[in-house]
Amino acid sequence: MTDREPPRRRVPGPARPVRPAGRRPAGAGARAGRPVRRPAVPRPLRLGSPRPRLRMVGLALTLVMAAFVVRLLQVQAVDASTYAAKAEQNRYVGQVLAAERGEITDRTGVALATSVDAYDITADPTLFNREALKIDDGPEQAAALLAPILGQEQADLVAKLRPANKELRYALLAHRQTPLVWQQIKDLKSALATKAETDPATVNVLAGVLAVPSSKRVYPNGDLAAGILGWVNAEGKGGGGIEQQLDEQLAGKDGKIRYAQSGGRQVPTAGSTETPAVPGSDIELTIDRDIQWAAQNAISEQVKKSKADRGYVIVQDTRTGEILAMANAPGFDPNDLSKADPDALANAALLDAYEPGSTAKVISMAAVLEEGVATPETHVIVPNRLHRGDRLFKDDIDHETWYLTLNGVLAKSSNIGTILATGQLGKTQPEANEVLYSYLRKFGLGSYTGLGFPGETKGILAPPDKWSTSQQYTIPFGQGVSINAMQAASVYSTIANGGVRVEPTLVRGTKGADGRFTPAPEPAKKRVISEKTAKTLARMLESVVDDEEGTGNKARIPGYRVAGKTGTANRVDPATGQYRGYTSSFAGFAPADKPRITVYCAIQNATEGDYFGGQICGPIYKQVMEFALKTLQVPPTGAAPARLPVSYAP
Repeated sequence: MTDREPPRRRVPGPARPVRPAGRRPAGAGARAGRPVRRPAVPRPLRLGSPRPRLRMVGLALTLVMAAFVVRLLQVQAVDASTYAAKAEQNRYVGQVLAAERGEITDRTGVALATSVDAYDITADPTLFNREALKIDDGPEQAAALLAPILGQEQADLVAKLRPANKELRYALLAHRQTPLVWQQIKDLKSALATKAETDPATVNVLAGVLAVPSSKRVYPNGDLAAGILGWVNAEGKGGGGIEQQLDEQLAGKDGKIRYAQSGGRQVPTAGSTETPAVPGSDIELTIDRDIQWAAQNAISEQVKKSKADRGYVIVQDTRTGEILAMANAPGFDPNDLSKADPDALANAALLDAYEPGSTAKVISMAAVLEEGVATPETHVIVPNRLHRGDRLFKDDIDHETWYLTLNGVLAKSSNIGTILATGQLGKTQPEANEVLYSYLRKFGLGSYTGLGFPGETKGILAPPDKWSTSQQYTIPFGQGVSINAMQAASVYSTIANGGVRVEPTLVRGTKGADGRFTPAPEPAKKRVISEKTAKTLARMLESVVDDEEGTGNKARIPGYRVAGKTGTANRVDPATGQYRGYTSSFAGFAPADKPRITVYCAIQNATEGDYFGGQICGPIYKQVMEFALKTLQVPPTGAAPARLPVSYAP
């Protein structure tokens, strides 16, 4: 191995170019002077700096984020309350909680007007548009379902569900509907909701229909005392009578509730705010339901039988002034005003002004007795005719010269005798007029009764210096002066109460939400005539009923002493202002010697049968008075009736 030479190392030299295939070397065979083409060498890729681009992207992102931050600050800090309010407005709804209206009862607590549960049917119109229901005719479909239930026209409901104000969130579809009506709507809503869960094509078009608990006014006795009670209108306000007069006390104070809603339903977990409603006070009237029924039944039958325009009966406690009954005919049923005659809606016993006729002669007699110009036995010569001023006066019947006592003048209801008696009140006729006028005023004529009833008339009583020539002589017997029925009844109650006028009352008291009863204020009292004069007048009024020559025989009540007076007056037709027909009336009290009850009856324009007050109102007086005496358990006094002379021998 040592004899061998060591291997030679190759010294690296310049690399020999590799000849491409198919190319000859540049030696042999190559053309002299031809340049050799070398292969192109690619340039290396040089990348730009990323920093500018990153700066641009970062700047853009910074600006976007800054915009979001600014907007967020605006929404959550600067305008937070505004946006919160808008959110609340869209999410929360408010409703009125109607206060329960107080009852109206009679003096024994029997309900004459009360309230029952009802519902106001409402809707959120925004839940019926295309955005909410995904259909175009949501209001039409809903209205078609609701119209037969609510008894309304479909077009009217569509107008409420598609209001001009697109942002309106509340629409009242129907007032005070019964629970049955709301149950029908709820059943429909439930059926549509159930079907919509399984059938995508079904839309619950009633989802936006809601109900607010309310109450509905009802009158359990129908038309009984309707003229006194009045009614409640569609807005829940008293529309007449006590309902209107004491509306504020009866109505109470409505409350409010505000709650979150979604899809027309309340969200229980979202909370709510509520101001409770304060119920109205109960009103207890002085009316006795049974006596009211008897009076209303009696006057209704007579008005129908006589084919009269109307009539009224008032029953009053002579000692307290409390009105036990105030009946009108024809009447109306406040439960259904659509069937009522508009002319019958008012309480005619307080709103009608008419000439009373001979029932007002008792005032003339009171003045004569109180002034001491005559006594019941004073002789009065009554001719067949009497010329005074520009007129020739007569009595209801032609007669020869009567020789009557002052008591007889009242018993036979002589116009001429009354003119002669009142002529003694002064040295001259103007002086006599002044004296008579003062008594008319003291008895309450020309003034409101004190009831404060809506629309009440105070009648017409001109001052004496305005009396015409004929009025000077007609007013003493009840023509030329106008009153209402309550004023007429009050005159007789004043005499029955010993000459003290007690202001009539209809309300005994109120009972608040706490159940505490508050009596009504004591009525005003005023002495009009002396007790002696009042007792004398009561005895004279007995002659009208008890004496065979009296005009009020049909008002007799077996076992009781009755004081009363008939009246038949020419009637002014309110349509023409001319005299047409008659006002027939009867007024009185019983027992005559120990008075407890006053009854007054009047019938306007009887066109069938008798029209004299004693003939058609006397029997009503008897019927109602008998019933009232028994109801209040008033016993007969047992004393013999007064027997004052009616006439004398010349």
